[in-house]
Amino acid sequence: MKNVKKVLGLSVTSLAVVMLLGGCGSNKKAESSGVKLPDASYKVDKKTPAWKVDKSKDNQLTWYINAEWWNKKYGTDLITKQVKKDLNLDIKFIVGDDTKLNTYFASGDIPDIVTVLDANSEVARTANKWALPLQDLANKYDPYFNEVARKETLNWYKLADGKTYGYPNYSNTMADFKSGDIPTHETFIIRQDVLDAIGPQDFTTPEGFKAGMRAIKAKFPELMPFGFNDMSGDVGALEKVVQDMLGVPIKTKDDKFYDRNLDNDYMTWLKTFRQVHEEGNISDDSFTDNGDGFKEKVSSGKYATIMMGANVNLGNNMQTWLTANPDKAYVAIDGVMSTKGNKPTLQQAGLSGWMINYISQKTKNPAKAIQVFEYLLSDYGEILTNYGIEGKTFNYINGDKKSIEWTDEAAKMQSENPDKWQKDYRVAEFIQFGHDRFKTYNKASNVKAVWQQQAWGQKYLTPQFEIENIAPQPGTQEARSLSAIETKWDTTLVSLIRAKNDAEFDKVLNDYKAFQEKNHIDKINMIRDKNIKKNIGKLNDN
Repeated sequence: MKNVKKVLGLSVTSLAVVMLLGGCGSNKKAESSGVKLPDASYKVDKKTPAWKVDKSKDNQLTWYINAEWWNKKYGTDLITKQVKKDLNLDIKFIVGDDTKLNTYFASGDIPDIVTVLDANSEVARTANKWALPLQDLANKYDPYFNEVARKETLNWYKLADGKTYGYPNYSNTMADFKSGDIPTHETFIIRQDVLDAIGPQDFTTPEGFKAGMRAIKAKFPELMPFGFNDMSGDVGALEKVVQDMLGVPIKTKDDKFYDRNLDNDYMTWLKTFRQVHEEGNISDDSFTDNGDGFKEKVSSGKYATIMMGANVNLGNNMQTWLTANPDKAYVAIDGVMSTKGNKPTLQQAGLSGWMINYISQKTKNPAKAIQVFEYLLSDYGEILTNYGIEGKTFNYINGDKKSIEWTDEAAKMQSENPDKWQKDYRVAEFIQFGHDRFKTYNKASNVKAVWQQQAWGQKYLTPQFEIENIAPQPGTQEARSLSAIETKWDTTLVSLIRAKNDAEFDKVLNDYKAFQEKNHIDKINMIRDKNIKKNIGKLNDN
């Protein structure tokens, strides 16, 4: 789904000069980053994780996370206690927003580890000026990092100097997409009792979709026939999710940017939604509900059908409904499909992942910092952060390292006292290096309410690597223009669906196209084309 992201200010834009000067203070021959790295205090072994041989004590690191919601506690729960013990390390977490991040870079006093949430930000683009190359750190302190880090992910984040400075969580490779181990989060769902009551309906075609909505309204007048994720700052459910359902192309045949928002197949379905709204089967509340309002309606089963763009995020709400109404579960079905015969291309996180983690040139303990990366990326670290400790919170089923079940004690606490479960265990919360594939080791990692939906969408999972992070560089005129166009599209999409007739629909659409032209969409697309070409080059290097 499209994320609303803030553009970092001038203080970070000027970071290149600040950090380049700050990183060259030594008179000794500098390494590739401009920083002289101290020697390891232990014997480096390519076949052994460095944290297992590093016996140093009283290690401390500061870790800044650019997300104010992050839980800063460390060493008070089962999982971070084990991290602290294994690594002989105290971590001081600091959280904040872009303003706080800017302040750090403006002062040059950057924490040891920095985690940001925008791979297209100036911080990420200029990482070679303030962060340390992961390859250099691994070679010097922990070569086992190369055993656990994905080559494709390292290549994806490689900068022009050939070095990689950041490593993300939830970075899915082509192998992950083909494995069957990662689920899609995009589905068209319907309440089972509604499906049973309305008889055979074909929600895959425009006419069948409209007829299905009418059948729902006739049988269940108290329900909202068609809902979608809240639109407070994000129109993704009716934009990208629908486009993925339709299999709208992500680029042209000659590898140029393709404007999915203007695709003819997509327009056909937007006009269908306009008619559904005109017939009273899309409530105007759906355009104004915030996240809490949408979640409450899901929890109470208010929607008959939902275009769902984040089923895991809404899993607890669907589980609340399922627990109270076991015969009325939300189930995924074929719906909203291409009029041109394209197959759905449903999504999961791509190579860019989500949170990107860096080790700053200011770190006081580079050896321990790269050990943190290696530790959390390893199978051991992933199992710990996702499931806790063997025998305490989970057991392997028949010795299979990819088949896990909760212990009776853990399962009881998770079911009966979820607040204590999260406070005492902190399972699946320490996610800076998390990966979707480990969730499949235990089906109960996700609530029962989403199991069928995830299984249904697996056959349609398709990567969109080529169009990741292709927007213009933040701070440029093209970036500002694109931001204006995206804001205009958000309001245009709502106006299209709420249009009184097709003539008004066409006028709103033409106004948007004129707005695009006025804001130099041609220049923006030239940058997108260039970045698509770069992405294809990175993919070909794998």
